[in-house]
Amino acid sequence: MLPLEGITVIAVEQAVAAPFCSSRLADAGAHVIKVERPEGDFARGYDAAAKGQSSYFVWLNRGKDSAVVDLATQDGRTELERLIAGADVLLQNLKPGSMDKLGFSLDRLKRDYPRLICCTITGYGDDGPYAHRKAYDLLIQAESGLASITGGPEGPSRVGLSIVDIATGATAHASILEALIGRSKTGKGADIRISMFDVMADWMTVPLINSEAGQPPKRIGLAHPSIAPYGVFRSSDGKDILISIQSEREWKKLCAEVLGQPDLPNDPRLSNMVERVRNRPLTDGIVGKSFASMTRDELLKRLADADIAFAEVNSMDDLAHHPHLRRIEVKTPNGLVSYPAPAAIFIGEPRHYGPVPAIGEQPASPEKGSARKAS
Repeated sequence: MLPLEGITVIAVEQAVAAPFCSSRLADAGAHVIKVERPEGDFARGYDAAAKGQSSYFVWLNRGKDSAVVDLATQDGRTELERLIAGADVLLQNLKPGSMDKLGFSLDRLKRDYPRLICCTITGYGDDGPYAHRKAYDLLIQAESGLASITGGPEGPSRVGLSIVDIATGATAHASILEALIGRSKTGKGADIRISMFDVMADWMTVPLINSEAGQPPKRIGLAHPSIAPYGVFRSSDGKDILISIQSEREWKKLCAEVLGQPDLPNDPRLSNMVERVRNRPLTDGIVGKSFASMTRDELLKRLADADIAFAEVNSMDDLAHHPHLRRIEVKTPNGLVSYPAPAAIFIGEPRHYGPVPAIGEQPASPEKGSARKAS
């Protein structure tokens, strides 16, 4: 039996953040009913990469039922009320104030359904000067300062995936699980408010503290602001390899067993982490020159034998063929789609992943079931 079997989640959701959360609840056995407008979640149209379907939608909506509810009509609002009345969790990320205008204020829901766990995702929260601003992933990457520390010296950059949405969805997932545990003890529901800006500001704590201490982070690409050598170096056959030296013991091993220069740590300019960071051009220049004299295969063997932390700078094609990549296959209206498996592995309890619904389809209803397990 899965841990959330018997839990019903009503997800009035769109895009990425809330669907990320509810997909994880569905994976754990919750019956997730995704409330969609007649034309469907607009994320269904983001791209057509997954057998003619949106990669975002196929990734984030497995294992759910789709209920078409036109909230612009009285019949639609009556149907949503019926769904909420039978639910344990209400998750929503509509525009701030939308649910209130429809007659579903949180105060009223708490009064009528005291065991209901409500989780509301917004861009900037319920109050404050930006509360009614529209908020999307890249906007919050910029507003929170994340873009200012991402990329290289030439300018700020977007993180290459929807990190704000994913972080917000993961925060909502954890918060709902906390609330379910709390309800099992007290019998009371919860009112959870999560803003995308707050999530990202929390994640920005270390660069913010350093900036307030007079050491604002610099954009240095695939390098580390306070550790050296920690960056990308190229082999003689043109392969990029990223290494990370976290301690003096590792630095000495790198010098002796990979670079073939055991006396380097005696140089006062390279004798400890602070000095190596201060003299980063010298540090990286020495490592880079040595790496450029060896092939990729020779370097990987030396690094592995010396127990140095390293990684290759892979492309998406490299990831697709990576020996450590676990995949699941998920049924969709256009056939099976394969993509990376969720990270958590429950030993002895293989997880199954339900199908992705067409608009208005209910393939994940408890009596129907469906599954593909991770490989």
